[in-house]
Amino acid sequence: MKCEDLNTPNKLPIVYSKKYSVHFAGLEKLHPFDAAKGKHVQQLLCTELELESGDFYSPVEITKEQLLRVHTPKYLKSLKWSFNVACIAEVPPLIFMPNFTVQSGYLRPMRYQAAGSILAGKLALQYGWAINLGGGFHHCCSYKGGGFCPYADITLLIVRLFELEAHRVRRAMIVDLDAHQGNGHERDFQNVDTVYILDMYNAFIYPRDHEAKSSISCGVELKHLTEDAYYLRQLKRCLMQSLAEFKPDVVIYNAGTDVLKGDPLGNLAITEEGIIERDRLVFSTFRSLGIPVVMLLSGGYMKSSKRVIADSIVNLQRQGWLAVN
Repeated sequence: MKCEDLNTPNKLPIVYSKKYSVHFAGLEKLHPFDAAKGKHVQQLLCTELELESGDFYSPVEITKEQLLRVHTPKYLKSLKWSFNVACIAEVPPLIFMPNFTVQSGYLRPMRYQAAGSILAGKLALQYGWAINLGGGFHHCCSYKGGGFCPYADITLLIVRLFELEAHRVRRAMIVDLDAHQGNGHERDFQNVDTVYILDMYNAFIYPRDHEAKSSISCGVELKHLTEDAYYLRQLKRCLMQSLAEFKPDVVIYNAGTDVLKGDPLGNLAITEEGIIERDRLVFSTFRSLGIPVVMLLSGGYMKSSKRVIADSIVNLQRQGWLAVN
């Protein structure tokens, strides 16, 4: 099925491709990121919701022309050098790998995931919600990658909706609940009043991008080991404040699970139940108002993340927040 066929019966607006998985001769194991997280979540969803692989939408690889709608030619050219990609992926041995291997094993899967985010945006307008089992590369901006994020899929998604769905999407909100500051999209949307950014993050870890913070419309800087009660209380406050200040036509929800207690990079202390409640709060808040939600998986560096993500999606489905319009 081509990714443009959005009205296919019996499909849920969940996007996944087997080409999402990162692989470069085992070196991916040197990074705590689960290189096949999307695959593992998809398998769990198939079991829990009695789905088949054909029940998911699958993207085609994003093209260079599409990437250039946001990225500078200089930045895309820089990805032809393995040294630059190794810095972005945070896997130093990639420096010594030929770039064609880096392209096929790392950048190509990331291009598929970026395409999946764009497809999820289209699907959300059609169905009222969509989930990409990948993406959420919130550290990448138009001219610079970092933090395992080589393509600015959030910016690409929003720009695509503004350009091609202008009659339906004029104002977008980003709800970034990954443990890290979303400095990539914040840099891309500085001084853009049609994009509202809600960002809750651990202020004492990467990237500590003070310049990008000026783009945050509603922010909460969390301390190390923040727990459920405070976290969920602040989230409820921010959701209400955001809707009082801004009326979005679509919400991009960056649902990182690196907030999970024990995550080696997030260093927060949110329980599995807390993440499930967090996701429910976001979906119920916007879906009850008829505002489409696009969920991206973003960070999450524990083996248990895939189970938490699947459990949360199942909970959303059983509570009725993933009904199809």
